[in-house]
Amino acid sequence: MSKEQPDPRTVIIGIGEYQIGKTPMSSIGLGSCIGLVLHSRAGGMGGMAHVMLPDSQGRGDRPGKFADTAVEILVTELAAAGCRTSQMMAKIAGGASMFKGFSGNLNIGERNADAVIAALNGRKIDLVGIEVGGTMGRTVTYYPELEGRMVIRSADGRIKEI
Repeated sequence: MSKEQPDPRTVIIGIGEYQIGKTPMSSIGLGSCIGLVLHSRAGGMGGMAHVMLPDSQGRGDRPGKFADTAVEILVTELAAAGCRTSQMMAKIAGGASMFKGFSGNLNIGERNADAVIAALNGRKIDLVGIEVGGTMGRTVTYYPELEGRMVIRSADGRIKEI
């Protein structure tokens, strides 16, 4: 992939934030966090959330912050914008284990990925792209107008598209 100029319209999605629309969206420096994209196959529209934790435990504030509420808020807002759930697909990236020796319940990256996947399965949304795990941070950029293209840049300079 060639080096490309960043799109000046790109919206930066910070930790715990989300956005829907047609303009490019990016989450920078995902470690254990998950960059979640829901894309409508019809209309070149979608949404992105920067998921920090697996479970809201009933909290209603900052819905983009938690796996369970991030999936729900993106589905709800995309539906309100005219997208049908049956036309939605998902892509996720991140979920790294940023600290050597952590595993099981302490591996928040793995727990985040598992929770996002469970929430997508619960809504019967196809997960069509996944790049999670490992020990390296990532930056992701989502292009709704380019059929849901998601470009992942790893901290070591590798670039992958899902």
